[in-house]
Amino acid sequence: MLTITGDAGDESHVAAVVRQVVGLWGRLDTVIANAGFSLPGTLEDHDPAAMRAMVLTNVLGPALLVREALPHLRKSKGRIVIVGSVAGTRNTPGNLYSVTKWAAHALAENVRLLVAEDRVGVTLVAPGVVDTPFWDERGGSPAAAPTLTAEKVAEAILFAVNQPEGVDINHLVMRPAGQVN
Repeated sequence: MLTITGDAGDESHVAAVVRQVVGLWGRLDTVIANAGFSLPGTLEDHDPAAMRAMVLTNVLGPALLVREALPHLRKSKGRIVIVGSVAGTRNTPGNLYSVTKWAAHALAENVRLLVAEDRVGVTLVAPGVVDTPFWDERGGSPAAAPTLTAEKVAEAILFAVNQPEGVDINHLVMRPAGQVN
């Protein structure tokens, strides 16, 4: 396993990571864009600098990863996974995070159309409430809401990327049983 830290919204960091991975393994078969964060509150009380950082991470970050990885994925007939959110399928009043996840959904379909003829797979995984540190700033996951585990989301990602040649899972929305929204 390899861990590389960097800023998902910085093109030089993303390019360096892709170069490093290809340099180590000689090829690139799968990329998973899973960087993202949210701000507590609503647009009315968000700091503009924090809003900018969120948009750069949640929207520009996946786009930069796709941009850097595409030449390699075209060669390997690889797969792209973009982690969106159920928040990207419904509006949440005043929530910029929701807007960024709508953009992630649009990016996945846009990229799918771009690379379909190249036989590069593109999957959007849109989980509901997941029990992760994402909720820490909000006092924990919603009290009444059931949650998924990060492992269950990872299993869904593996399901998508481990499809046989010629099969492309495009959109997976997953919620814990009992989550209404």
